[in-house]
Formats: sequence, C-alpha cells, structure tokens
Amino acid sequence: MSEQLPSGGTELSPEEIEALPARWSSCWTPDEVARRLVGVGTPWCVVAGWALDLFHGKQTRAHGDIEIAIPAAGFPEVRSRFPEYVFDAVGSGRIWEDPTPETLATVHQTWLRDPATGNYLLDVFREPHDGDTWICRRDETVRLPYRDIILRTRSGIPYLAPELVLLFKAKHLRPKDQADFTATASRLTPTQRETLTALLTRIHPGHPWAADL
Repeated sequence: MSEQLPSGGTELSPEEIEALPARWSSCWTPDEVARRLVGVGTPWCVVAGWALDLFHGKQTRAHGDIEIAIPAAGFPEVRSRFPEYVFDAVGSGRIWEDPTPETLATVHQTWLRDPATGNYLLDVFREPHDGDTWICRRDETVRLPYRDIILRTRSGIPYLAPELVLLFKAKHLRPKDQADFTATASRLTPTQRETLTALLTRIHPGHPWAADL
C-alpha cells in the first residue's frame, strides 16, 4: 500500500469520531463472520484482540469492533459475499465511501457498513502478499506462508498467530494492548516467544516487551 493518501474522502469531525463506538456497537462476532465466509477460497483470519481471545479459547475482555485480514487480491471474493452491504475505505481519520480501485490500493482498511443503519459490522484489512505468502506491512522483508500464520479454533474459526497479533499491538502500547500482552505472553510456546522477540527487535528496537519475553 502507498503511504500517500488518495484524493477525496471525508475527514471525520471530532463529533463523528466520538460517535464511532456507537456505530460499531452491533458489529459481528467471530462466529458470525466465519458463518458468512464459509467456502471462501482466499485465506482469511480474525486479527487483533478477538484473535487473542480465540487463542485463549474464551473472551477475556470487551471488543469495540472485529477485524479480519485477507490478501489484498482476495478482496473481490470477500466483497461479493456481502451484496446487501457496502465497504468504506478508511485511513488517517478519513473515510472514502464506495472507494475506487485507486483508493483501495492506497489504504489497507475497509469497513463493512449497513446502508440501512449506517452502522459498521466488520473491519477488513487488505494485506500485502506474494501469492500465498503474507508480507508484513510494517517490514516488507518479513514474509511467511499463510499456512504457517493462520491457526484455527476447535470449531474451525481461523485466527492470526498470537505472536503476530502482539507484534502489531506493540506499536501503540495502549492500555488494552499491554493487557493483551500480559494475558498472552505466558501462554506462548517457546517458538512463538522466540519469533515475537526477534520481530520486536527487528521492527521495534528496544521495545519493553522483548525483555519480558
């Protein structure tokens, strides 16, 4: 994805930003997302906080939204599953309704909106990739096969490996990110801990989590 924002779009006002939690209040659960994506050929997985709860096997905290990641080239197939809804592209406090291909190529987040209510149901990250190889958007030299980074719950819901979820959470270190790390680090396998330590050292040198691992 390009770092330069496309033209157009609408900049969210402070009031609109404050109203976003309410617009996400009816978002789907991982089970609902999995039900709606049954049979989709492109690899997809739940990411962020919900992914860690799937790893834990239980919900550990409230979630304000739900996010999944897919390879960017698989977006048309995913979009075709939701003909009754619309996707808005999102980036840097702006929203592009009914985005053009050029806009989609520039920003990586896409929010699924119910046009009847204006509420958001699902956040889709369109990730860089090389065929079946995932490319980390924080460091494009980090490349891993999708088969190695997507885990599944007992019921078959795919989710991103916890060490990679924590890597993305490490950037902002919000209170919920620290809480997620504290709850998850001790449950990582030795290999997962080594992987997260190496990635933190590479992408976020000096990060406090590395010492705790």
